Amino acid sequence: MLEALRANQNVQRLLIANGIELGPQMNEIISLAESADIDIEHLQRRDLDRQSRTKKSQGVVAVLPDTRYVEIEDIILEADRRSQSALIAVLDGIVDPHNLGAIARTMDASGGHGMIIPERRAAGISPGAIRASAGALMHLPVARVVNIPRTIEYLNQIGIQTLALTAEAENDYTQSNLTIPTALVIGSEEKGVSRLVRQRCSGAISIPMHGQLASLNASVSAAIALYEAVKQRSSN
Repeated sequence: MLEALRANQNVQRLLIANGIELGPQMNEIISLAESADIDIEHLQRRDLDRQSRTKKSQGVVAVLPDTRYVEIEDIILEADRRSQSALIAVLDGIVDPHNLGAIARTMDASGGHGMIIPERRAAGISPGAIRASAGALMHLPVARVVNIPRTIEYLNQIGIQTLALTAEAENDYTQSNLTIPTALVIGSEEKGVSRLVRQRCSGAISIPMHGQLASLNASVSAAIALYEAVKQRSSN
C-alpha cells in the first residue's frame, strides 16, 4: 500500500475502515493520497473486507487498475538506463505467490532489473505476492510471456546468457561469469527447471548441498545466485 503510493502507482482510490488507528504509517498513506488527489472513502470494516482481495488489509485498501506487465525490452532498457549489464530472473513455473514475492524482494535488493514469468500455470502479481515482496513488486518491472522456452531462445539471441539453476549442473554458481548480461532461470517448487527450458538455456549452475537435503527453496536459491552476481559485479 505505502510502497504503491511512494512509487506513484496509478491508485484510483483509497478505502479506509472507520475507526482505524492513525499511526505514523497510516498518516503517511493518507498524506500521500491527499497530495496525489486520490479519493479517500471511509467504510465499515465488514464492507471494506468484502471489497478487499485479501483478508489482511489492516483496515486500508488501495484500489488499483488491472496490473500492467511490461515487455521484455522494457527490462533491458532499465538496465541500459542504469548503464549496467542486465540481471534478470526468469521464473519457470513458480506457483507459490510467496516465493514469487520473495524472489522479487531479493531482485530489488540486489539491484536486479526485472523478472519474467509465464502467463499460465504460475503465480502472477497478486496481493499475496505483493505482501511477500514487501512492496518490491510495485517497483520491479515484470514481463509476462506466453512461452518460456521461446523467451529463453530470444534472450540468447540478443546476447543475454541464460543460466538454469539446477542441482545436476557441473559448474557451481561461483564458477560462472555473472558480470555479463545474465538471466537466472529458476524452476518450480516441485519439478525445478523443466527439461524443455533447460535445453534452451545457454548454461546451468548449481548450488552445492552438503547436508541431507537435495535442494533449496526456489527463493533461497535465487537469492544465493543473485548475491553472487552482486559480489562479482562489485569487485569489477
